[in-house]
Amino acid sequence: MKQSFKAKRLAKHHKRFSAGAKLNLVSLMDIFTILVFFLIVNQSEIRVLQNIKEINLPVSIAKELPAENVLITVLPQRIMIQERVVWQQNSALTEVGVDINSDLIDAVKTELSYLATKRPVLTETEKENGRAVTIIGDASVPYQVLKQIMSACADSNYRNISLAVKQIAKSKLREG
Repeated sequence: MKQSFKAKRLAKHHKRFSAGAKLNLVSLMDIFTILVFFLIVNQSEIRVLQNIKEINLPVSIAKELPAENVLITVLPQRIMIQERVVWQQNSALTEVGVDINSDLIDAVKTELSYLATKRPVLTETEKENGRAVTIIGDASVPYQVLKQIMSACADSNYRNISLAVKQIAKSKLREG
């Protein structure tokens, strides 16, 4: 049976376009190469500390970024070192008076001593200034509690102490 010219043309058209779409991988590889390069370059510029929604940090205008070191998180009802809960109670630390439970200090000292044994060799800076520790304390926690924790850190040879705060711009400081 002989087909008409129009039927031949339609059959050829359907045959050509039914093969499926071809994917050009060169452009896709170029895009991913640029993306990987961008991520590698920008990865080292960002410093992120542990983000806990329960903590309301005090504010500061300091520009120096914190170094990565042992992290002590002081929440109103618990204390964590390197994201591990070392002390917890039902009442908030804001309700506790100046005399702090010695269990809290002992727990902090014990955990810091344990972390010190995991890395016993000190650098020259650590020999001179002590090991480094960063304390992230909720703004509602009294300074007396932080002072006791800092004292426990110093007793465990963690004398290079940094306090984490929320950074604000100088322009906001002048306005407020």
